Amino acid sequence: MKRYFRELSVVGALLAVLFGLAWFAPAFFSPQPLLSLVTREAPTLVVACGMACVIITRQIDISVGSMFSVCSVCAGLLVARGWPLVLVLPASIGLGALFGVFNGFLVAALRLPSIVVTMATMVTLRQGLNLIRQGEFVNLPDRVQWFGLSQTTGQLVLVGAALGLLVALAWAMRHVAAGRYLYAVGTDAEAARLAGIRPQRVTLLVFVFIGALTGLGAMMNLAQSPQVQPLTGNGLELKVIAAVVVGGVAISGGRGNLWGAFAGFLLLACVSPALTHLHVEAYWEKAVQGAIILLAVVADGLRSRQSNR
Repeated sequence: MKRYFRELSVVGALLAVLFGLAWFAPAFFSPQPLLSLVTREAPTLVVACGMACVIITRQIDISVGSMFSVCSVCAGLLVARGWPLVLVLPASIGLGALFGVFNGFLVAALRLPSIVVTMATMVTLRQGLNLIRQGEFVNLPDRVQWFGLSQTTGQLVLVGAALGLLVALAWAMRHVAAGRYLYAVGTDAEAARLAGIRPQRVTLLVFVFIGALTGLGAMMNLAQSPQVQPLTGNGLELKVIAAVVVGGVAISGGRGNLWGAFAGFLLLACVSPALTHLHVEAYWEKAVQGAIILLAVVADGLRSRQSNR
């Protein structure tokens, strides 16, 4: 029980928020609005799964928002030119993975700090996209929205895909050697190397992985709207890092799991609609999220300090 205290604390906070909503704003639990909320956040969950893997290896990627925007716009342009979705999907995933290769190579091979590399990637991609598109939206054909299915069916497909990915990754990180390598590298890269693990390869692959998941999330976002906004990924990096850290993944690496990250994701996803239903001004959303993140980081620091005594 003590081992999972942080995760259980987040679950407790989430249940408290849901109970408060049930008492003060029961309309929050209306089936269709609730499904729409979960569907809208499904791409964030996909990217958060990749971010958890990156942070567990003691790295970070703050370029996911810019990669998300570029993948969304490129996928939208391909669809607008008549490409079938079965080809656009792997193209978007591949583009994201290519960005991951670039970040991973600089971090793993050249030993550059991941926060510096990904910050440079973030700014370059964002400004490059702004320069090329000049804020112009990409209009999508009708066949793209919800993958040509009904809205409810399309929403269920997107939510099911995100949850399926979460379950598969959570199982793999616990039962597959490659998943355990992430914890080993994040805990002590040199000890992992002496044990026969190649930390540089693990680092490279984890950046490729989050890039691929970002491309997948971009396609899931594409299916929900008749247009693609060039700034669609702005702020995504903060949301996924916050969800992962709040959920108990140590920013210092080597500790945490996807179920805790999922609980953190749900907690932060409830903030905005909760404030709306409680008739609180929208500008409080960032303040509340920041307070939650600060509490999570302080709790993690106190826990680490206590364990070192």
